[in-house]
Amino acid sequence: MSGNGDSQYQPTIRDLPQGERPRERLREFGPKSLSNTELIAILLRTGLPGENVLALSSRLLARFDGLAGLGRVSFAELCAERGLSEAKSSQLMAALELGRRFVSLAPQERAVINSPQDVANLLLAEMSVLDQEHLRVLLLNTRNKVLGIQEIYVGNVNSSVIRASEVFRPAVQANAPSIIVVHNHPSGDPAPSSQDVDITKELISAGKLLGIELLDHVVLGSANRFVSLNEMRLAFT
Repeated sequence: MSGNGDSQYQPTIRDLPQGERPRERLREFGPKSLSNTELIAILLRTGLPGENVLALSSRLLARFDGLAGLGRVSFAELCAERGLSEAKSSQLMAALELGRRFVSLAPQERAVINSPQDVANLLLAEMSVLDQEHLRVLLLNTRNKVLGIQEIYVGNVNSSVIRASEVFRPAVQANAPSIIVVHNHPSGDPAPSSQDVDITKELISAGKLLGIELLDHVVLGSANRFVSLNEMRLAFT
């Protein structure tokens, strides 16, 4: 570890331009425009010396494998995390429980995917900090509402290991008419590889046979970078 404290400096939320602060962005653009990291940062309010609240939120999502994992942890586990007091842990658990209750009361209020940006808003914050490749499938209904998100692979996502049957199985089980495939590049560069294109071609063909449309394959990088193979017309015609 370097003895130079400047190398570890992270700007506080107050140091950020107003347009990049979570609360200001929520006020200006609405909560749907915020990532999971930003929403959690609003709940926690403050970070630690050397780790601002956005970095703390991102660490928590990575530590517990995303929002779904965070929703399963116990109060004691949260309190054991550096930077989380009992008060902050209580706020976070209460917000997650309210979210679960809202969904159970109004299952029709689901995320709607109209663009690759919507996919990024849903998954980029948690998947951009993963140190391995993860491939997930968004299950959509006829109105492009998200019925569910399934993780299919963890590790080296390439054409030699991916089986179309495993990718489409959740869609078949949920009777979903369409899917979007999403995976991350831990390098931070979302530029699709030739294998990414080959995988997409295979999945498009398999989907046609099953009557399930592959709407897009989105590759997530870091720093809010992502690529839509459909937008780039790679594999999609």
